[in-house]
Amino acid sequence: MKTISNTLLLGLAAIGLSLTSCETVENRISEHPDVFSSLSPRDQALVRQGQIRSGMSLNAVWLAWGAPHQKTTGEMRGNQTETWIYLQSTTAWGYGYGWGYPGWGYGPWGNGGFGVGVIHAHHHAHFAFFGDPFYDPFYYSYIPPTIYYPYKTVTFWNGRVMSFQYLVDRY
Repeated sequence: MKTISNTLLLGLAAIGLSLTSCETVENRISEHPDVFSSLSPRDQALVRQGQIRSGMSLNAVWLAWGAPHQKTTGEMRGNQTETWIYLQSTTAWGYGYGWGYPGWGYGPWGNGGFGVGVIHAHHHAHFAFFGDPFYDPFYYSYIPPTIYYPYKTVTFWNGRVMSFQYLVDRY
């Protein structure tokens, strides 16, 4: 019984630590009050709301939006630029012909990919193939893959916001 309580305590401590270590605007402000106090009152109000504006400093954007997932450099009208890219994720569920076609695949009518055999001869050598000819490991995965995509970007010139975009999800 003592092992269960210790394990439970350790698990709760891990969950508590993960919840308190979530990065938020308020956490960034409280950890870097000097950076926040150096901003204008207008920018401080925007940062508290998680918003940015053109002309805002690099530090103000970091306080408002956090660290970017990717950075890239470029050139616009002869000036060096830096673009921050923020990503979101989605789960990619299976695609294809579905489960349980009679005689194929997995499901109440399928045979789980077993029992279907094909003998193939090639240059006097014989090969046997067993399984579902339409098997797709992506489709049948129990852990669907995670796909990351950009949802907002901000471009800086001379350390100031030159432009920013919120990319719209069309689905």
